[in-house]
Amino acid sequence: MCDLVARTGRHQQRYESGCRLVAGCIPFRYRSSSHDCDASEKIVEVLMINSTSGPGLLFPKGGWENDETVEEAAVREAMEEAGVRGDLKDLIGHYVFKSKTHQDEFCPDGSCKATMFALFVTEELESWPEQDVRERTWLTIAEAIESCRYPWMRDALENGFSKWHSDNVVDDG
Repeated sequence: MCDLVARTGRHQQRYESGCRLVAGCIPFRYRSSSHDCDASEKIVEVLMINSTSGPGLLFPKGGWENDETVEEAAVREAMEEAGVRGDLKDLIGHYVFKSKTHQDEFCPDGSCKATMFALFVTEELESWPEQDVRERTWLTIAEAIESCRYPWMRDALENGFSKWHSDNVVDDG
């Protein structure tokens, strides 16, 4: 059983101009692939989790709360939903979307603005707060693009993370 507890409720949620503010990340790691004896290439894999409300996979994300920075919220969501910890890298972008499940008096139409980061995974927890409802899946970027439940997450992966990753050398040692 997990000793860590996920935050719940909306009383601490941040809103801006009728839009719920969300923080999340694209967790990633490197896997070695040896096609011949002399060379080994690093393959980037991203971690996705199942949705609790339908088919398709997601990146960990959730409400940014009043008592934390957006970076702290992204790290917390990765731990709560995907059971991973690591080194938060750069901001990869802001993404606006509508959520049918997050309509409330502060955000009647379900508008959300997600701030997404790259997270280099250094630890996969054996137990985490949402392990009873979430499954983790490591995928290549091409597989993840095909598996994304929402178009905005696909955009974050293709045009945010992939561009960021190609422009940056990530220290994985």
